[in-house]
Amino acid sequence: MIKVGPYTLKNSLFLAPMVGVSDTPFREICSELGAGLTIAEMLTSNIELWNNEHNKLKQIRPQIQSPQLIQIAGSDPELMAIAAKQNQMLGADGIDINMGCPAKKVLKKAAGSALLKDEALVQKILEAVVSSVDIPVSLKIRTGWDLESRNGVEIARIAEQSGIQLLSVHGRTRQCRFNGEAEFDTIAAIKQSVSIPVIANGDIDSPQKAARILEHTSADGLMIGRGAQGRPWIFKEIDHFLKTGKELPELSNYQRLSIIISHLKKLHGFYGDVKGVWYARKHVSGYLKELKESRTFMTQFNQLQSPNAQLDSVQAYFRFLEGESGVAAA
Repeated sequence: MIKVGPYTLKNSLFLAPMVGVSDTPFREICSELGAGLTIAEMLTSNIELWNNEHNKLKQIRPQIQSPQLIQIAGSDPELMAIAAKQNQMLGADGIDINMGCPAKKVLKKAAGSALLKDEALVQKILEAVVSSVDIPVSLKIRTGWDLESRNGVEIARIAEQSGIQLLSVHGRTRQCRFNGEAEFDTIAAIKQSVSIPVIANGDIDSPQKAARILEHTSADGLMIGRGAQGRPWIFKEIDHFLKTGKELPELSNYQRLSIIISHLKKLHGFYGDVKGVWYARKHVSGYLKELKESRTFMTQFNQLQSPNAQLDSVQAYFRFLEGESGVAAA
């Protein structure tokens, strides 16, 4: 079992922090369905911006048993340290530093994976954050800036020397963004170069692939991002496969519906009737994307304006899947 500071996790499967996805309701759902650790959406290191509604919501703790890790992003060591300390005061159990985000909006501020170009600055930020708090600090990186400068091993060594207690590595460079396939040779090399836990991330979308990546990299755990969108039960599937070598049966339509309804209710309760309905649309689309006539259904679903209408329409759609109705009505 992996330990994060004083906390022993129930397994070694992590939900990746994803802006606009891994909010409090989704973290609760993933935790209920087997994730050993979930990390909050990225929060800017500029605490003056924390008072807007969106950033306030990012700081609300989900009702889960695992440690509460808050991810922060920025390029100024002093601001990053202040942000970390403030999050500890607000009740965070740990801090995760983002040096892996490839989004242009983040790169323009020389944050996220842009930092991988400047190893000296990486060290200053890590040391500043670690020294500012009394809680565990982890780091999320990519394998390097571009294909010619995969410096993940060097960054990992700096991280360990700076006091980072856990390292997550996405198997692409900043240049790759999410294109092509993730590569895991660099992650394997990183694992061999440090003694802190290393978590492999990138394109993990099945129990079999999860097992192959663990075998190839010898990583201590796995971080799953896009593979959990619309399929948060992937954590339970992977955990079962790693322990038994056997696959769990596919979820029934009733089981899928129960998860979707629970998620919708969490979204409506967390964001309120208006924004809850809005955020629900992309999650429901993810849940249904491979099911019969889901495109037709989503065209109608996206026009609905109330929580009850969304709940009723999803239940009607699953009745259609079970053959109780002739149309995929919303």
